Amino acid sequence: YPHSAVLDGAGAYRLRWGRRGSALALRLEVRTRGYVGFGLSASGGMASADIVVGGVERGQPYLQDYFTDENRVLKKDPQQDYHLEYAMENSTHTILAFSRELHTCDTNDKSITESTVRVIWAYHHKDMGEAGKNYHGSNRGTKSLRLLNPERDEVSSASLPYFDLTNKDVPVPDKDTTYWCQMFKIPVQHEKHHVTKVEPLIQKGHENLVHHILLYQCSSNLNDSVLDYGHECYHPNMPDSFLTCETVIFAWAIGGEGFTYPPHVGLSIGTAADPLFVLMEVHYDNPSFTEGLIDNSGLRLIYTPVLRKYDAGVIEAGLWVSLFHNIPPGMPEFVSEGHCTLECLEEALGAERPAGIQVFAVLLHAHLAGRAIRMRHFHNGEEQKLLAYDDEFDFNFQEFQYLKEERTILPGDNLVTECHYSTVDRIRMTWGGLSTRNEMCLSYLLYYPRINLTRCASIPDIMEQLQFIGVKEIYRPVRTWPFIIKSPKQYKNLSFMDAMNKFKWSRSEGVSYNQLVLKLPVNVRCSKTDNAEWSIQGMTALPPEIERPYKTEPVICSSSSCLNCSLFLTLLCIVYITASTIGNTGPFV
Repeated sequence: YPHSAVLDGAGAYRLRWGRRGSALALRLEVRTRGYVGFGLSASGGMASADIVVGGVERGQPYLQDYFTDENRVLKKDPQQDYHLEYAMENSTHTILAFSRELHTCDTNDKSITESTVRVIWAYHHKDMGEAGKNYHGSNRGTKSLRLLNPERDEVSSASLPYFDLTNKDVPVPDKDTTYWCQMFKIPVQHEKHHVTKVEPLIQKGHENLVHHILLYQCSSNLNDSVLDYGHECYHPNMPDSFLTCETVIFAWAIGGEGFTYPPHVGLSIGTAADPLFVLMEVHYDNPSFTEGLIDNSGLRLIYTPVLRKYDAGVIEAGLWVSLFHNIPPGMPEFVSEGHCTLECLEEALGAERPAGIQVFAVLLHAHLAGRAIRMRHFHNGEEQKLLAYDDEFDFNFQEFQYLKEERTILPGDNLVTECHYSTVDRIRMTWGGLSTRNEMCLSYLLYYPRINLTRCASIPDIMEQLQFIGVKEIYRPVRTWPFIIKSPKQYKNLSFMDAMNKFKWSRSEGVSYNQLVLKLPVNVRCSKTDNAEWSIQGMTALPPEIERPYKTEPVICSSSSCLNCSLFLTLLCIVYITASTIGNTGPFV
């Protein structure tokens, strides 16, 4: 079982898992002598969930496949697809090991894919019993995981040096969204080293307050005076030195663990071309407007003098964050696309790396309305396999996905970040912006070897969006932001934001608007380090002709009857060890 996670805050419920061909093997280690429940849920709740319940009762192991309907009623699944391998119980813990095919052909089961999975768990101090009436009470919860994460070799970092970049007693304002910026100086200088791992240092109790942390490389021409104090980011009074920090070198988001670079790649520090001054941007999400919060969160960077073969880089791709990205209210499904255009990749890669770059991990990023994100890849106009995807996107669980196989990106390729949103519970427009109630559609690509390309994104044309709602003319020259509409009469002297909110959006209008937006010309963003730009920056390009919606690959599933055939050929090991036999050996961990 190469992967493990503690599912509850008290450490009473541990899950271990690993892939076995077309199946997933799981082991539950739970501090109880009663029943143990485990399930997969689209919402993170009990409704329409795929559930397995097991334990050891009077020396006999049991494991039962269940499902719940939309009313959360638990029902025995007529097709039993979870297969017990062994069960154990001691004086404190119950252990269950079982497996299930990733795709079972059972409509009551949830397919296991590379997307985020909302795992639900429960346990009780008594066994299910024949009536199954023992309710788990508060011993239950949910946790988002990726069960099909590729296995990776963890290199021990216990003896390696590290340095911490942490905020110092930052007073978090009692407002919805705060971006706090603090400048740091990399302590490792004069000799090249490689960062091999980055870990989040989130202050205890602030796990839901700190939404994401970005680390930017800043101009090397700064001096130590910029280190004196932090400041709110994107603020009119923000220090000018912050404006030199455009290149993302690392990204962490809520729910993510530490990130370990592959053995042949590292984040270079210590040379003239490497970051000396870095800006750490922390996004605080405080929707309850809690007062008096003081935060000291940040990042730990573990590094080594033993150099790896390649230097890592980061490219921010997708939709440039702006008001030109907008989503009508009341839409169960709305798709936005951000384009890393062939024009940008042709120029940047053609000049820096004609043989292409190798992408090894991707972080997909959206906010509260996000439901699914895909990173689509086109080569010579032909669509390749998805670079990364998450069809069950969870705002509270965003981390780098390691690619199973590194992907080569070549000059002239297209990358499309495709974001799916739901705004059924909103009555006003949703705008691209920094707040978690605003939206984003971004992909962060970790790749090697490092080149001088930091952002490859797009902005849709705003005037054609406004023509959809009947806008004919705006006041020019533009002196205010958002700009003001001149005609027609019903929108006169309104900002374009107010006009879009005034428009009476129906679902059919929203669908038509979505179809229009996806075909609009885009403004190309193609940035270098130190605020420099490739010549294609600001040019207009047409989005590629792509198939919509994306056609997912057909799933090959294994029916329960076929599984039962194979069971005759395998040994099902069911082990029951009494508490007296185990004695005081303690829990299984």
